[in-house]
Amino acid sequence: MRTMSDDSIEITQRKADHVHLASQAQVTDKDLNQYFDYEPALSGFLKEDLPSVSIAGKNVKAPLWVSSMTGGTGEAAHINKNLAIVCSEFGLGMGLGSCRPLLESDEYFDDFALRKILGDDVPFFANLGIAQVASLIKENKFQVFEELCKRLEVDGYFIHLNPMQEWFQPGGDRWYESPLDLVDEALNSSSKINLKVGVKEVGQGMGPKSLKELLKRPLTTLEFAAFGGTNFSLLETLRSQQSDFSAVEDLCYIGHNAEQMMSHIIDIYNNDKKNIKCESLIVSGGIRSFLQGHYLTENSPLPAVYGMASPFLMRASIGLEETREFVKQQISGLKMAHSFLIPKKMNQLNKERL
Repeated sequence: MRTMSDDSIEITQRKADHVHLASQAQVTDKDLNQYFDYEPALSGFLKEDLPSVSIAGKNVKAPLWVSSMTGGTGEAAHINKNLAIVCSEFGLGMGLGSCRPLLESDEYFDDFALRKILGDDVPFFANLGIAQVASLIKENKFQVFEELCKRLEVDGYFIHLNPMQEWFQPGGDRWYESPLDLVDEALNSSSKINLKVGVKEVGQGMGPKSLKELLKRPLTTLEFAAFGGTNFSLLETLRSQQSDFSAVEDLCYIGHNAEQMMSHIIDIYNNDKKNIKCESLIVSGGIRSFLQGHYLTENSPLPAVYGMASPFLMRASIGLEETREFVKQQISGLKMAHSFLIPKKMNQLNKERL
């Protein structure tokens, strides 16, 4: 009597599953992803590594960045450690949360000192608010922050521009200097010690005039931190116990999402390529899937990776294995996308939407 092989059993079960699950697997035109052309006739499955992207002279092995998140609080230590381990394993870049607490005390220094875990091959950036940059420059103490960066062994730092967050934050900072002038001073100072400089927002994104001016600067990278992810202006209204922001809460919802920002950058690049000095982009703010990140980075006229904060934060707070599995899924999905999908050009997609 012949018995079914394991392969035959598996095929039989698969066919039965197809029958039973077909009604649940129905889709309509409304479910169709409009951002890609699917080309199954042009390629086999990608076997090689994903194309790498250079940031701060170091290769990011997949176009994925762990965006600036946390530090300076006791619960941040294990989160940052989990993130650093995964970045080291997969060759990803990482940005720290605001390093402001370290200007006042070394109590939480170990939360930020991740280079030994990361290794030397991946890009690693500190982070400081424009208000602190303004204050340190005014007091001729900016070298204090630069020395901190050297102690942390980072490749560079982000200056985060966050007037809306500070306006909503009880006791928030104010500055009256031009942010562009402050960025220029930081660039001039840090270039002398080979410390790279990036600029980012914190959840509202920024418009075409700001983008154009920043792209003219010799920044190592510009991170979007666009509208669509964690909104720190809204977060501050939730934190506030004393102020009633209901009359002005609409300000939380202004800004620019990642697709809008990329569209602006494409226009700036096409019209004024010769004046662009910024080296790379980190597309972040509401990026919830590898397909969204893939579409935006592939449309970028500059070398680009996509950044995530909350999706990493949620998993890193649970554990290392959850964080590692999330990255594996992102990379696996990206390999499929590189094998079989061709991202539509933004101008083409906009025409199709009309």
